[in-house]
Amino acid sequence: MNAESRRRIEMGKRALEFSRAHPDTEPGSDALVAKLEQQLARADEVATSQRDGQIDARAASARKNELRQEMREGAIAHLAEVGRAAAREQHELGKTFRFKPDADTFLAFRTAARSMAAAAEEHREVLLKHGLSPSVLEEFKNNLDKFDAAVVLGNDGRTAHVGATRELEPLSMEIVRTVRLMDARNRQRFAQDGQLLGSWSSASTVLGEPRSGSDAVVPEGDKPAEGESRPAA
Repeated sequence: MNAESRRRIEMGKRALEFSRAHPDTEPGSDALVAKLEQQLARADEVATSQRDGQIDARAASARKNELRQEMREGAIAHLAEVGRAAAREQHELGKTFRFKPDADTFLAFRTAARSMAAAAEEHREVLLKHGLSPSVLEEFKNNLDKFDAAVVLGNDGRTAHVGATRELEPLSMEIVRTVRLMDARNRQRFAQDGQLLGSWSSASTVLGEPRSGSDAVVPEGDKPAEGESRPAA
């Protein structure tokens, strides 16, 4: 969540707390409060999805690095040695199990490793005679399945994170608009009560200076000077 969206949502929560503490009996007020509640509940859901997606993407990346290192140092190194030994019997096997040095990206690694595992199964009988460990090969295939699962987790996490990020910006703007709808009535209600009016003004203010192009809900003439707070209404 970017800082501007977060400040808008925090403002919405303050405005909702104020509205609950000082309910209005005028028709329509309950509908606005209910609308704000729904918007804030959705914002919390989306923010959670955004955080979870980011966590999943980072966890998947770490897991892929871990599995890649484990396979390079274990099964891949083992198959390369076995392939060199088997090349005395079948010359092409020396190249088949030579892991490509340029397979550094996750996609290139997966492609090369899957090809090596498939070739090991295809030439299993020959390789067994030259020291192939069946358990190492099985572990290699299992780790490749785990690697694929980590790829899926990472892709899903990034998709969730991007989608949530795109939704939060307009949702936070809608929250500001809802609070603006409450503003005129609250200023009327508390016109003779400076303390409550000040409390409402504080609650309905989006703190911090908006970034260029991000403040679509505040009229040009209402924008604060540098360093001032900006009210939502």
